[in-house]
Amino acid sequence: MKKAALHNLGCKVNSYETEAMQQLLENAGYEIVPFAEGADVYIINTCSVTNIADRKSRQMLHRAKKMNPEAVVVAAGCYVQAAGEELKKDEAVDLVVGNNKKTDLVSILEDYFAQRKKPEEDTAYSQNDAPDETLETIIDIGDTREYENLSIDRISDHTRAFIKVQDGCNQFCSYCIIPYTRGRVRSRRPDEVVEEVKRLTISGYQEIVLTGIHLSSYGMDFPEEERLTLLDLIKSIHEVEGLKRIRLGSLEPRIVTEEFASELAGLHKICPHFHLSLQSGSDNTLKRMNRHYTTEDYLNRCQILRKAFKNPAITTDVIVGFPGESDEDFQVTKEYLKNVQFYEMHVFKYSKRNGTKAAVMPDQVPESIKAERSNDLLCLEKEMSLEYRKSWLGSRTEVLMEEEYWWNDIHYMIGHTREYVKAAVPFEEGLKGVVIEGILMEMMNDEVAFLKY
Repeated sequence: MKKAALHNLGCKVNSYETEAMQQLLENAGYEIVPFAEGADVYIINTCSVTNIADRKSRQMLHRAKKMNPEAVVVAAGCYVQAAGEELKKDEAVDLVVGNNKKTDLVSILEDYFAQRKKPEEDTAYSQNDAPDETLETIIDIGDTREYENLSIDRISDHTRAFIKVQDGCNQFCSYCIIPYTRGRVRSRRPDEVVEEVKRLTISGYQEIVLTGIHLSSYGMDFPEEERLTLLDLIKSIHEVEGLKRIRLGSLEPRIVTEEFASELAGLHKICPHFHLSLQSGSDNTLKRMNRHYTTEDYLNRCQILRKAFKNPAITTDVIVGFPGESDEDFQVTKEYLKNVQFYEMHVFKYSKRNGTKAAVMPDQVPESIKAERSNDLLCLEKEMSLEYRKSWLGSRTEVLMEEEYWWNDIHYMIGHTREYVKAAVPFEEGLKGVVIEGILMEMMNDEVAFLKY
């Protein structure tokens, strides 16, 4: 029995695909082992969202080869799409598996091992030779309209399952390489999604999180007579018996209409936790980013959600130091963020990505200024996040218990409310995966509230 180790880099979609590849290997008889010395096969599901992500991907590939020079090192995913030819020449990499080919991982490995067994028949063959040329491992991702059929029936987290329902993006933001590494919008058939949700629910998962590269585009690629929307998919999932929570991944702000919010509010399993990607609070910067909304439009969408739901959690992404971002643009952004009042913000320093329009834009911002602006917004994020958590004190809510937690040498169980606020109760055996209803009494620290039940 061969031993396989997997390592994931990047987004929740990548995490899902790594879980799916692991289950493909397990079903094929591989023993899954930790990402450490001793594996026969190392699979690194790479990321290419920034140049830094590229570097981390290369580092992990080389680390795997050092752990076992005789092992087969497999580079999979987005970095393969961006730099496949380069990786084929890398002595640390034995196999490259691009996006939409991960489902073929087992057959690609079998073909590779079959060729390695025939050195006496072909003395010129070496470990770094490619597998059979008839087995395509990287495709032109921009040409395909086929959704890759990956699925899972379990994950390592026993309370929450991420489910990929969509791939690709048609937006072409000026800073983003993803449309080139993930291709155009491709959606998973709704019946397949519902069946996976049913399997996961039967396995004991209380909550599912819908994810995709551009989740809001779900269904737009289906034929006109079969056209569906994300809302249609959510309604179908909502009917799954035994499922308690549906959480949504990152949404495009423009999907939030009065109708969309009103329909969601009528579905009791929906978690009022919405991640609306912003990137900048300056209209000048948004225009250069090729984002398709204004700050006024974005704020209106937040107000729609707050009208439909009681105190919903609204989170976002912000990029600082985008080319051409002046001090004035940054201050406008900071004031705008204060005005919107987010629960959480993921703050990123702009990272030049070769192959994108932003990489060659004039007025690139010095790293020192990016760092200052990032620190400034991270401080603001802490303030707003604590304020939102405190806004729930004294309220009755429900918490899905997830893991053990120690604070001041006291043992607790910790989980999240539907709004994704962390809450803790005194530890008891058997609480993991249980939904507990109670009142949030006080903040134990800046991140965790105490739940009395």
